Amino acid sequence: MPDYDVLCIGNAIVDIIAQCDEEFLETNGIIKGAMNLIDTQRAELLYSRMGPAIEASGGSAGNTAAGVASFGGRAAFFGKVSNDALGEIYAHDIHAQGVAFDTTPLKGEPPTARSMIFVTPDGERSMNTYLGACVELGPEDVEADKASGAKVTYFEGYLWDPPRAKEAIRQTAKLAHAAGREVSMTLSDSFCVDRYRDEFLDLMRSGTVDIVFANSHEIKSLYQTSSFDEALAQIRKDCRIAAVTRSEKGSVIVRGDETVVIKATAIKELVDTTGAGDLYAAGFLHGYTQGRNLQTCGDLGSLAAGLVIQQIGPRPRQNLRREAEQAGLL
Repeated sequence: MPDYDVLCIGNAIVDIIAQCDEEFLETNGIIKGAMNLIDTQRAELLYSRMGPAIEASGGSAGNTAAGVASFGGRAAFFGKVSNDALGEIYAHDIHAQGVAFDTTPLKGEPPTARSMIFVTPDGERSMNTYLGACVELGPEDVEADKASGAKVTYFEGYLWDPPRAKEAIRQTAKLAHAAGREVSMTLSDSFCVDRYRDEFLDLMRSGTVDIVFANSHEIKSLYQTSSFDEALAQIRKDCRIAAVTRSEKGSVIVRGDETVVIKATAIKELVDTTGAGDLYAAGFLHGYTQGRNLQTCGDLGSLAAGLVIQQIGPRPRQNLRREAEQAGLL
C-alpha cells in the first residue's frame, strides 16, 4: 500500500486577502487576474495601501493538499517556510487540515512568503507575491519515502520561478516514476506559461509529467493559439491526461481519443475565485487515486471548485468528503 495518495510540491505562502475596486488596481499598476511577482519594497508599499485584510495559508499546491485531505485522502506537502511568525501560521494551518508537512524551516532570512491578493467586486483575484523563503526549496528538501510512496506527485508551474525548486521536482519525479507512480503538474498562470513554455512542453513530451491541469487561458498560451479546440488537440498528443477548466463552462478532460465534458457546479454567489483551480485539482486527484472514472474525477473537481469560489480564501471550510457524499459522488 502506498503511504500517501497525493504528494504536493509548491510555494508555501500566507495569503493576505482584501477587497478593492477596479480603480485601485489601475492606480497601483496591478495586472488584473494574474500572479505578479514582487520584491520586498513593493510588498511593503502594497501592504500599506491595503484595506482590512484576512490572513489565510495558501499557495497553489498547498491548497490542493488541503483539499485532498478534506476529501479524506492522504496528502503530503513539500514547501519552504522561514522560522518566523508567518511560517508558524502556515505550518499550523496545513497540519490542522491533516496534511503531512515535514520540510525543515529556514533559519533567518528571507522571511516566509506572502501574497497580497486583491479581490474586485466581480470575484476576480489579482495576486502580488513576494516569494521569500520559497526560493530556498531545493533537492535537500526531497523526502525520498514520500516521493516514492505517493500514488501521484503534483507540483505547481509557479515553482519554475525559483531555480533550485526545479532540481527538487526533477529529483522527486525520478523517484516517483522509479516506484511506478505518476507525476502531475498545473500550468498555474498564463504569464508563468509565457516564461517557461518550452520547458513545460518538454516536461510533458519527455514523460516527466503524466497528468496536466490548466485553464483555457493557460492552454492557449502554451500552444500560442487563440483557438481552444486547437490547443486541446495539441495537449491530447503531448500528455497522458489533461484536465482543462473553463470557469462557468465547466471543464474538459482528455485521455488519448477519450473526451469527457464536465459541467460547472451551480453556485449561489461568486465571492472570490482564489483557489478554484487548486481545489479542482484536489477533487480530480482524490477521485483518480481512488480508482474512479474520469467523469467522477471531474465532477469531484467541479464540486470542490464550486464550493471554494463562494467564500473568501483558498481552502475549503466545508468537509469536502461530506459534500461529495451528499452529492452522490463518493
